[in-house]
Parts: sequence; C-alpha cells; structure tokens
Amino acid sequence: MADPPLIAVVGPTATGKSDLALDLAELLGSEAGGETGAEIVNADAMQFYRGMDIGTAKLPPAERRGIAHHQLDVLEVTEEANVAHYQQQARADVAAIHARGRAAIVVGGSGLYVRALLDRIEFPGTDPQVRAAWERRAADEGPGMLHQELARQDPEAASRIDRANTRRIVRALEVIELTGRPYSANLPDHTYEIPAVQMGLDLPDDDLDRRIAARARRMFADGLAAETELLLEEGLQQGRTASRAVGYAQAIAWIRGECTEAEAIESTAVATRQLARRQRKWFRRDPRLTWLAPGPDLLDRARRLSA
Repeated sequence: MADPPLIAVVGPTATGKSDLALDLAELLGSEAGGETGAEIVNADAMQFYRGMDIGTAKLPPAERRGIAHHQLDVLEVTEEANVAHYQQQARADVAAIHARGRAAIVVGGSGLYVRALLDRIEFPGTDPQVRAAWERRAADEGPGMLHQELARQDPEAASRIDRANTRRIVRALEVIELTGRPYSANLPDHTYEIPAVQMGLDLPDDDLDRRIAARARRMFADGLAAETELLLEEGLQQGRTASRAVGYAQAIAWIRGECTEAEAIESTAVATRQLARRQRKWFRRDPRLTWLAPGPDLLDRARRLSA
C-alpha cells in the first residue's frame, strides 16, 4: 500500500503557514473519521531551539490543537543546526508518521531544510581547520570578497548564494576544497527522494510588510526582551546558528541600551522583511510549487491540491 501523502507548506515568513498546516491536519483528521489524520514536521531552523519561542513565532503547545509536531525544541541555543542531521531525523519522523497511517505535513520557511527532507541531495563532510581558514578570510576580507572567490571557483554556486550569507559562502568554499568538485554539484536539482505536494503561501509586498510590522510589535509586547535575557544566560551568543535569529540581536541591543524599544522593533521588522524576500527568491526557483494566496477559501484550495 502506498504511503499517505507528504504535504509541504512553505514560503516567506508571516504568510500564515502554521495556521494552514493546522487546518489541513484537522481536515484530514475529520475525513479519517475523527482520528488525527496528519502530523506536522517543522522545517524552520530557528524553531529547533528550546526557549526560542516568541522571537521565532513558534506555536505554543496549547495552540497546536492536539496535533503532534516534530523537530521543535530539539536543540540547545549553544548547538549548531546541521542540515544533514536534520535530513536524517526528519525523514525518520516522516517514515514513522506514514507507518502510523497518517499524512505528514512539512511546514517552514528554511528552504535548504525543506529541500534536504524532500529531495535527492547528499551533504559532504566537514573539516574544522579548512572551515576555520575560510572563516578567517571572511572576517579579514568581508563576505563580498569571499563571494568573489566563490564566483571564480564555482560561478553557479555563487549565483545561488546571497553575497551577505557568509556562512553558506564559507561552506561552499570548504566543500570545494575538500572534494575537488564544484559545490553546485551537491545542490539539489528538484528530484524528489520523497514525493510531495508542495504549496507556497505568499502575499503582495504591502500586505506582507504590514503583517511583519505587526508581528514585530507583538513580539516585543509579548516579552521578547525577557525571553532573550534568559537565553543569554543559557549561552545564546555562543551559538553559531541561534545567535543569528532575527529579533534576538535587536532585543539584545535594546537590553544593553544601544537603542530604544521603538528602534529595536523597527530594526526587527526591517530584518524580517529582508528575510522574507530571500525566502521568496529561494522558493520561487522551484517549479514544483503551486502558489496560493491567502483568502477565505484557502483551505479548500489547499485540500484540493493535496488530494
């Protein structure tokens, strides 16, 4: 018997992905005769972290409608997120969900993690010394110069990696040095390892920007600064991945008196808008996605697509 469907709900931040995933899971449950017909697998890298709740818009357990969620709260803030490890663990989650006769719904905006779960992609090993050497060059010369080096060695990879994304530039150059092959040879090519129905949520810029601004205000009103203070005690700034989460750097600046609360909120909104544009650019490259605009019939359209 074929596995139940794998559904991926992806797209820029603040477009309503979590709500749609919950609605779909509930609908699948009602169609299954009252049993929960689906479970959710997180693909937002910042929601892996315990304690990073307000700043990542993580759904509190009480708001998950009794639907099982996986790959939430699996890392401490001092640990580095690893896409190869995620691929292994998330695929195991999907296999277990399917073994229970349920559909798996993958939801999130971290594009590489979505692709790692769904697509045929392998991740080369790493070498701390090689990586450290490239990181020193990035610190000395800046990400722009390092991006030029990547463009010289692998133009295709350079065209797909943002000039400001130091971490990915370093990783690409590390892989090239270790394997002697272009980094782009390891990038996914839209070939499914786990067949899926992918739906992307998006909004016009003005509407999305209003949502982002409202979210930034709400996060600070809900206690982002207090959450950040607790995370600092747990080593937030020592974490290579967690420390880059949008909102926390701005909260730290406010806590330290480096800006006003209003400035921290505005800076968070600006950084979130930039993140949303990068996420949109990433997902728009995938021709397998069907894009859906939010509206009163969104759930009906999503269900027809996933049927």
